[in-house]
Amino acid sequence: MALGLALGCKAQTNPPSAAGASLDPSLARRVEVQVRSEFELPADVNVRLGARKPSQITGYQTLPVILSHGSKTQEIDFLISDDNSKLVHMDTMDLTKDPADAIDIAGRPIRGNAAAKVTVVNFDDLECPYCARMHKELFPATMARYGDKVRFVYKDDPLTDLHPWAMHAAVNANCLAAQSASVYWNYVDYLHTHVDEVSGDGRDLQKSYAALDRIARQEGTLGKLNDDQLSACIAKQDETQVRAEAKEADALGINGTPAVFVDGEKVNGGAVPEDELWAAIDRALIAEGEQPPASPSSQVAAPAAQVPAPAAANAPAPAAGSK
Repeated sequence: MALGLALGCKAQTNPPSAAGASLDPSLARRVEVQVRSEFELPADVNVRLGARKPSQITGYQTLPVILSHGSKTQEIDFLISDDNSKLVHMDTMDLTKDPADAIDIAGRPIRGNAAAKVTVVNFDDLECPYCARMHKELFPATMARYGDKVRFVYKDDPLTDLHPWAMHAAVNANCLAAQSASVYWNYVDYLHTHVDEVSGDGRDLQKSYAALDRIARQEGTLGKLNDDQLSACIAKQDETQVRAEAKEADALGINGTPAVFVDGEKVNGGAVPEDELWAAIDRALIAEGEQPPASPSSQVAAPAAQVPAPAAANAPAPAAGSK
């Protein structure tokens, strides 16, 4: 992206500026105005320009632009033409690194074919209504459509400022996952369809914790898990793993949930529409040499496969979900 500085003929007659030189005040002001305008920077963000440096692009030099807000500082390298007529911002992408490699799924419960070539990763918050909507899109429709061609993995990113019991829920889910992937998924299925049961009418956090523990123990009993091990894990409430995954989400630039990646391709944030999600999965399958399923419009609709009913299905039905 090039940002013309519109300096007119006068700039064209100036000799090239030397590396290491600072911009004169008039040019520096024009750069700042262009950067603020193009990137819609808030007024309280401070913009400071560094000295020119050599670049790998003929006719251009690197111009560091330092943005600061409070205690946070970010330096962004722009390119400025030798004749001071153009400002360019480019992102260099390292093609030797696969974005999918940045998401660690080792040890996470897998739903679907563990050997599938395409992986859908969802950063999830078990109290988030948009996550519940995304969960409904993934299961059963997407799972039924792709069968054994795709595997699904959830990672934790509880937004605790908005959802006070999401961290506790994630810890409990991981306690179950330590013993059984299928019981983990039963718990996740249940919570994403019974948020109001956990929150309760009075929004009492301790009661929510008690409900989460009760449901986890019910799932553990029905799944024939080791009760002593599960109870000890629930009582400990070790948040280490959850916080590590939330930190990973931050490093990936995730600022909300759900956040879905298909073989490293980030699909638009939020509850992704079914057609957008399926298009991303189809692209990933084709890249892996797999033939995507025929589009729904070209085949007779078949009954959707059903996700196994959550083990705690005998709990009270929730009220209508909040938005």
